[in-house]
Amino acid sequence: MSARRPVTIPVRVEPGSDLPPTERSAVLESVNDNRSLQGALLPVLHGIQDRLGWVPPRAVPLVAFELNLSRAEVHGVLSFYHYFRQSQPGKQVIYLCRAEACQAVGAAELEAHAKQKLGVDFHGTSADGRFTLEPVYCLGNCACGPSLMVDKELHARVTPAQFDALVAK
Repeated sequence: MSARRPVTIPVRVEPGSDLPPTERSAVLESVNDNRSLQGALLPVLHGIQDRLGWVPPRAVPLVAFELNLSRAEVHGVLSFYHYFRQSQPGKQVIYLCRAEACQAVGAAELEAHAKQKLGVDFHGTSADGRFTLEPVYCLGNCACGPSLMVDKELHARVTPAQFDALVAK
């Protein structure tokens, strides 16, 4: 007679159960605020990023479950749009304009200086975790370039010296 092998029953893990409570709450709030919209996925992802500053990859299964989408659909949208961050940003985000009007008045030099000063490339976060540098293609401040925005504060005619003063605050 052979010995019986124990039967293992797979345990179904609830989507998003691996998220910290604050992240899970932010995801569910965004889903609940936007669920009724047609094409709710983009507003949901924007809501998550507005609340957390990024869209944690671990949130994808929960968003997919809540919106009745596949994980691939959510991941596809999340990875297609460069606006969405999939890693946690620095405490402050610096958006540096790369549009033609700013390029014409020194944005390339400002960009090189900012990258050197922070020790990062675009989409990178400084080693101390204070700043994330992001490119943008027009801040609507074309007559006053080069322009940049620190969080939501717009700065015009920024020189390398002014950049240094901004990040020293």
